[in-house]
Amino acid sequence: MVSPDEWLNVDSLDLEGQGVARRADGKVVFIEGALPGEVVTVNVHRRKNQWERGVVTSIRRESSQRVRPACPHFGLHAGACGGCKMQHLHPLAQIAAKQRVLEDNLLHLAKVVPERMLRPLQGPAWGYRHRARLSVRYVAKKGAVLVGFHERKSRYVADMTQCPVLPQKVSAMLPALRELIMNMRSRERLPQIELAMGDSVCALVLRHLDPLPAEDLARLRGFAAAYDVQWWLQAAGPDSATPLEAVAPTLQYALPAFALVMPFRPTDFTQVNLGINRLLVQQAVRWLGVQPGDRVIDWFCGLGNFTLPIATQAAHVLGVEGSESLIHRARENSSAAGLASRCAFEVRNLFELTADALCSLGTAQCWLIDPPREGAFALAKGLADLSATAPANWRAPSRIVYVSCNPGTLARDAGLLVHQAGYRCIAAGVVDMFPHTAHVESIAVFDRP
Repeated sequence: MVSPDEWLNVDSLDLEGQGVARRADGKVVFIEGALPGEVVTVNVHRRKNQWERGVVTSIRRESSQRVRPACPHFGLHAGACGGCKMQHLHPLAQIAAKQRVLEDNLLHLAKVVPERMLRPLQGPAWGYRHRARLSVRYVAKKGAVLVGFHERKSRYVADMTQCPVLPQKVSAMLPALRELIMNMRSRERLPQIELAMGDSVCALVLRHLDPLPAEDLARLRGFAAAYDVQWWLQAAGPDSATPLEAVAPTLQYALPAFALVMPFRPTDFTQVNLGINRLLVQQAVRWLGVQPGDRVIDWFCGLGNFTLPIATQAAHVLGVEGSESLIHRARENSSAAGLASRCAFEVRNLFELTADALCSLGTAQCWLIDPPREGAFALAKGLADLSATAPANWRAPSRIVYVSCNPGTLARDAGLLVHQAGYRCIAAGVVDMFPHTAHVESIAVFDRP
């Protein structure tokens, strides 16, 4: 029997989707598989002076938001797939939990309270993942090939035969992919398959450590014809990826609100969730409030996901990005869209940007910032430094729209913008880019009087 003093009340979820509880002595316990409002017991597998970490073992009071996971590979047991962490929580409750994470980070890390919380941007909870990196392992003891995400907290590949967060077409072909690799001579030298789907083309990038023999290439061609996919072969880094067939349909996604089509290579960075990306671009551009005569700077512009839509409404947009290959793609995309005269692009190291470098890029009425997980500290710090020392011919942007994939670094940068650079956080909200995971995407809007 479990004694009463072993039952713990779960208060909240942390950034990794774990339940958070406190023991009577005040020690924090992080519990995999536990949900807020539940009373649970835990099997502790790691102990520190101030906290413990473990897995839920029994539930005395179950959350009304607990649901049955849709995927048979989801779970807390050994061998369970680690691709999702929150399938046991109702999708609407997931969004509410992520909004609390965003609000808590802004309040506790930055002492910033948005004047308005935006309605969450949400879409389908299943079949949304148009990008994925699937590990491949030949397991000699099992006489089988595994293709999928890693197991929970493990380097092993989960034994997956389906994945409901992938598009149905891709989920259904997982067993056939396993069989394909199993029959290839190079099966022990094929560590990864990267999925990239556009609106109509499905591309699979096969990482191979050795040149592929002719019979393996023939098997890939047969698979491509049978399952209507496009193979790319990657012998080294991402830039080495080349299509198996010399003439292949172009990967692209549409932004219909702006009458734009965005071509991309399968190894380029694009958003995982194309449907949510369309909504996010619309909301970001709407919040920028661009006027026909405005100049805008799009920081971390990538292949122009925000730059080109902004250019349909502004006089001029400068896209700045650290990757030369993405800047090359952005220039191609702007030319194809007939927007080259309204766009310019520069390659800059945005993690080492100084206040002087900010001034050299000129004044803009609005900024769009869409950084990686590391955030945009150099930008925020440079803007804060310029708040008191800017030359007379330079003006800070009156509005900044910040799209974030990490609430911690967003909060850090928001603190600089609000408390040192003189901005107000007029709005913020979550973007449900990754349902069933603990990943928190968000958008925040800053105004300067």
